[in-house]
Amino acid sequence: MALFTFKLPDIGEGISEAEIVGWHVKVGDRVEEDQPIADMMTDKATVEMESPVAGIVMRLAGEPGDQVPIGSMLVEIETDGEGEVVPAAETPPPSEEVIAAETPGEAVIEEAHTPPSIRPESVEGHAVESTKEQKGLDKLSPNGTGEAKAETPILASPAVRARAKELGIDLAQVKHGGERIRHADLDAYLLYGAGQGYHPAGRSARRPDEAVKVIGMRRRIAENMAASKRHIPHFTYVEEIDVTELEALREQLNAGRGDRPKLTLLPLLIVGICRTLPEFPMLNARYDDEAGVVTRYGAVHLGMATQTDAGLMVPVIRDAQDRNIWQLASEIRRLAEAARTGRAKSEELSGSTLTITSLGPLGGIATTPVINRPEVAIIGPNRVIERPVFRGREVVAAKLMNMSISCDHRVVDGWDAASFVQALRKRLETPALLFVD
Repeated sequence: MALFTFKLPDIGEGISEAEIVGWHVKVGDRVEEDQPIADMMTDKATVEMESPVAGIVMRLAGEPGDQVPIGSMLVEIETDGEGEVVPAAETPPPSEEVIAAETPGEAVIEEAHTPPSIRPESVEGHAVESTKEQKGLDKLSPNGTGEAKAETPILASPAVRARAKELGIDLAQVKHGGERIRHADLDAYLLYGAGQGYHPAGRSARRPDEAVKVIGMRRRIAENMAASKRHIPHFTYVEEIDVTELEALREQLNAGRGDRPKLTLLPLLIVGICRTLPEFPMLNARYDDEAGVVTRYGAVHLGMATQTDAGLMVPVIRDAQDRNIWQLASEIRRLAEAARTGRAKSEELSGSTLTITSLGPLGGIATTPVINRPEVAIIGPNRVIERPVFRGREVVAAKLMNMSISCDHRVVDGWDAASFVQALRKRLETPALLFVD
């Protein structure tokens, strides 16, 4: 037998360590070649590690949440092939009860120790006597006087009993000062009984406290959010937009879409954003605060905040400015599905120049989204609601949506953010402007 040490390979450019998200094996398990053994997370993606050999798992590098440097031991596997030999464990000395023959041909004779035979009738008699003694003990009171202690009856009126039954209270547990249990005694029990584990009838028991280790994707999210709020002086601007005509256009487009994907508002919003950004290049940018350099991008690589079971991920729509609404709808669906199923590639999760975040039907009146550092802005459309508005002298129903934008105040002025949203508002309230230069 030999010991194979599987070292963590270089799983990404510029990656010095990776975090253990979870193990697919444990010590003592047998693994086959190419069998998944661990999920490792870098700054960009989660990578599934596979065993290069078959054998028995002897040692793991750590627990989920631990960091493993590139090139260090991840798993040790005992194999049948060549490798680093594992010293055999020392054989324990023979027991003193075993006597080996000193010369060839000698036999080791072990005497059989047979317990003395017991007559069945003696066993039966002993059992009968024990039963009689136990019955005699059952009749004794705790003080050994032999007098049986009678149970004290619980006295309570039918109304009190009915109330206790309704509340799920055992009357035997209720302390009382008089001869009878009264409603006041039940009230006192309700006040102080919760400490003894009482729960009202029909209410489930309280869920126990739980300590959850922040690892994997959740730790990455925590670190990124904390760094963004710590380094970036955020400000948020919110404006109300009338999307009545935009919604009407969306319905018309969906009615004739054929086999193309169903449109939500998001592709139309992205078209409006891409049409507006050339007038405000300071928003489609990334800020390297260590170097003191802002890079303004010509192409719009739009990050799309997506909720998954593992937490918030931001897949990127590359060159969003070159796609029409149907191409955007298809790409939104593809990237969202890849993120939710864990199949998004590392290059699909990095390189965004601006991010849009939307809670869809769960969206509130307004949001103050956190910037996806090192970007300098994030756009947050909110829920569409129908409200009465004045149109001249008439009151009509309109579909309204608040648009939020958070910006890095170090490199974006409030005037620029407000001007961008107003220009975007003009396009969204007059949808024909989305399709003309």
